[in-house]
Amino acid sequence: MVRNQKFSFPRVILAGLKGGSGKTLVSLGLTRAYRDQELKIKPFKKGPDYIDAKWLSLAAGQAASNLDPFIFPSSKVQSLFWSYSSDFDLALIEGNRGLFDGKDVAGSYSTAELARLLEAPIILVADCTKVTRTMAAIVMGCKLFEPDLNLAGIILNQTAGDRHRKILCQSIEKYTDIPVLGALPRMRQNPIPERHMGLISDQEYQDLDTILNRLAKIVKDYVDIDKILKIARDAKEVEISSFDPVWPETSSSDVVIGVVRDASLWFYYEENIKALEVQGAKVVSLSILDDSDWPEIHALYLGGGFPETMAGQLEANTRKRALVKNLAEKGMPIYAECGGFMYLCQNLFYDGLNYTMTGVLPVQTKVHKKPQGHGYVQAEIILPNPFYKKGQKIVGHEFHYSDCPNINKDLDFALHLNRGVGMCDGMDGLLHKNVLASYAHIHALGTPDWAKNFVLAAEKFKQAMDSGFKECPRIVVE
Repeated sequence: MVRNQKFSFPRVILAGLKGGSGKTLVSLGLTRAYRDQELKIKPFKKGPDYIDAKWLSLAAGQAASNLDPFIFPSSKVQSLFWSYSSDFDLALIEGNRGLFDGKDVAGSYSTAELARLLEAPIILVADCTKVTRTMAAIVMGCKLFEPDLNLAGIILNQTAGDRHRKILCQSIEKYTDIPVLGALPRMRQNPIPERHMGLISDQEYQDLDTILNRLAKIVKDYVDIDKILKIARDAKEVEISSFDPVWPETSSSDVVIGVVRDASLWFYYEENIKALEVQGAKVVSLSILDDSDWPEIHALYLGGGFPETMAGQLEANTRKRALVKNLAEKGMPIYAECGGFMYLCQNLFYDGLNYTMTGVLPVQTKVHKKPQGHGYVQAEIILPNPFYKKGQKIVGHEFHYSDCPNINKDLDFALHLNRGVGMCDGMDGLLHKNVLASYAHIHALGTPDWAKNFVLAAEKFKQAMDSGFKECPRIVVE
């Protein structure tokens, strides 16, 4: 632990009045615009979000990190954030939902709370559809609502024309001291269309640079990017009384963990992959969509994604489905989250069609038009398994449009949810041999033993295979 360490990191948070205010498009445009100035941008996304974070990574040319004081402790949020301070010219943080929206009526874990934690100035992005002078009252309310909040400016979005912009700007300037940093015109068409879980993924676009460059041009034309950069650079130096390094010293191991990264499964926190590597594992990217051969692996990580959009291709790839099932039956440690869990089931029902999946788990999933589980998760581990100790409490989040129709409630569920929906009746985390699959997503910085146990399980599987066993026995965390 390092004590009384000072950090200087130009930084700014883009926040909204609500979800859908346009902060993502502004964040992407600003990030690409600053990158065009040859600034090295470190993007962050507040909250449990994979899609916006991936788009921010593409805009910056640098991997985005998620910051959320619910899914990992505030001390780790600070450690992760400030660890990048010496390597980047600017931290651009995209908030989530409304500025003050959090887990409860007190606004716990909100974007505002994160701003105070990092002592970061806030730029508010406001959808101004069908509003003029009232926006001044909204801005003033945001400024006064919580103490110690540095509301440094506002960007007006979805303005109808010059007259509309003029009244908005004059009203805000007359009744508040918050500077208007830009006024974006109404876009007739969203350059990045949305699906049920937010922006459509980058996996479904061919010409990503054209989209991002277009957003950068819009922002350059209508936003004072120089003034925003000055606000970020004026953010004060921060002294942290006690600072823990983000990562322990790297361990040594000779195991290989496969991570499926393709157009069907690609929801991963970069810190989760980093955590596995810090524990000594070699991580290799795999696909369940193509016919490529897999190298020798000793454990498998199936993240979330959109398997339903690739269900036909997944079903047609009988070779990969058989391979994954064979590995599971051999006792390979397999950790699956949400979309990965859906792939391990018998069938996936989507848009009126029934697709055959791997059949590792005796469960079916069905995709609906409305969310079946959405929000933070708090769970207790109630069965021995390869990844968590029985009795351990974990936190995470879920966001799934599928459920498990007619699921057998007598199956082995390793997670009892104190908060969240899961698979049925507050239960989640199906166990089969050394497979653990759930709707819950976790973050390695919030569950530090997860990566360590994952690698240990891979080592035990490798030892069993090297010793000539046809099947690895059940692995449990002691």
